Amino acid sequence: MFLGLQKPKADQGPLAEIVSNAQMRQADAATIEAGVPGYNLMTAAGQSVANIVHESYPHHTVLVLCGPGNNGGDGFVAAMFLKGLGHRVEVMSLVSGWKLKGDAKTAYKDWGGKALGFKKLPELPADTVVIDAVFGTGLSKPLEEPVTSVFQMVREQDWPVVAVDIPSGVNGDTGAADPAVLEADYTVTFFRKKLGHVLMPGMGMCGPVSVHDIGIEPDVLAQTDFAVWENDPALWREKMPHPGKDGHKYSRGHLVILGGARMTGAARLASEAAMRAGAGLCTIAADREAKEIYQKGAAHILYEELRGMAGFPEHLADSKRNVGLIGPGAGLDDADGLRRAVLGVLETGKPAVLDADALSCFADDPGALHKALHEKAVLTPHDGEFARIFPSVEGVQKLGKVERAAALCPAVVLLKGADTVIAQAGRKSVINTHATPWLATAGSGDVLAGIIAGLMAQNMPAFEAACAGAWIHGEAAERKGPGLVAPDIIEEVPAVLRDFA
Repeated sequence: MFLGLQKPKADQGPLAEIVSNAQMRQADAATIEAGVPGYNLMTAAGQSVANIVHESYPHHTVLVLCGPGNNGGDGFVAAMFLKGLGHRVEVMSLVSGWKLKGDAKTAYKDWGGKALGFKKLPELPADTVVIDAVFGTGLSKPLEEPVTSVFQMVREQDWPVVAVDIPSGVNGDTGAADPAVLEADYTVTFFRKKLGHVLMPGMGMCGPVSVHDIGIEPDVLAQTDFAVWENDPALWREKMPHPGKDGHKYSRGHLVILGGARMTGAARLASEAAMRAGAGLCTIAADREAKEIYQKGAAHILYEELRGMAGFPEHLADSKRNVGLIGPGAGLDDADGLRRAVLGVLETGKPAVLDADALSCFADDPGALHKALHEKAVLTPHDGEFARIFPSVEGVQKLGKVERAAALCPAVVLLKGADTVIAQAGRKSVINTHATPWLATAGSGDVLAGIIAGLMAQNMPAFEAACAGAWIHGEAAERKGPGLVAPDIIEEVPAVLRDFA
């Protein structure tokens, strides 16, 4: 009953390519043109769903909600196999069987059982699981009656839901979600993940997503291309720094951070994160009034007196000092001086990480920042800071706006969030979903900036350092789990790095 080819992602190794709806349709079409019958793909997809449902809910009654297209066809196939596995199966179809076409009609005939209309739910026990095979990625308009009412009835029953391909009402290209979406406890998708699986809010509606092989060969991507990468160590592992036996602290880089006079914790978090990430030395340059605070901090973090914000680039004059980090806790009391500091560091051409106030200080003149940026700079804004420095690209979905921003400057742009997007002109973008909600805590962003800067200090290229930093940051947080505060992330970093040693 189980097909060996239907292995989930965990069994296939990393499948980091993410495709758009159009690219998935092209992959299907190319496979069919190569001689694989479309119904074979549907059968494999439906059985993948049946396998997951049977493994996860072995004793449950199954309610399958089928739509009018191929997603519904997958549902009919799943119903057929689940019945064969001994489940009680009830099917509700949005349209009458005679209205179905193509492979979906064949699947309906092979199901061979009764299909109720979308009116009211049948009487089912508490241990019922629902398969959402209504629309998948094929819907491009709002959900309507009677689907919305049926979804609401399912929600009221509090039954677990397994979505076929993607929860119906989630846009497979943008992650936008209809208010009536039936949130899934588990999503089964095919060949590769879609953009809607990795972009919020859709990502939050999917539950765990497993990717199944249904007979589409990986080399079809050479014909169709793909949209983005999902962040995975396979993308940057070879670029990770590894100290040689003859290495010393200077060969591992010397990072210099601009420290704020009042919010001193931000720079201290960033400095310790950078050192944990492998930087050989780290110096915080800050006003004399904060000297005592910084000097009483971690013994391995150096302090130098900063003679005005605008003088910060002088602290990078030594050729051994190879990366600047500006922004965490810098403050905007001297916004003009901070702008001059940023521009001065960028003028050196050395790698730089710009975060927080180092971005916000350009709100009145973002063009000045864009002109000064170079390909060894990494910007790490949250949504508010992004809007200040890229006001012309607001109003579009997240991936699109980050890629538009990256087209305006040569720097790496990392827009933080549960679906962190990392983009640079001329490169395939990366979406990092490897994170936890516990990262929403004070200082977490400062730690991320420090990890990235620490990797760059060891000569890791800017784009790869941004991707690796985001993944390591998320992995460290996952390992700590509930109750996490920012210093906990730093403490977990060495254990994460040990896996790459």
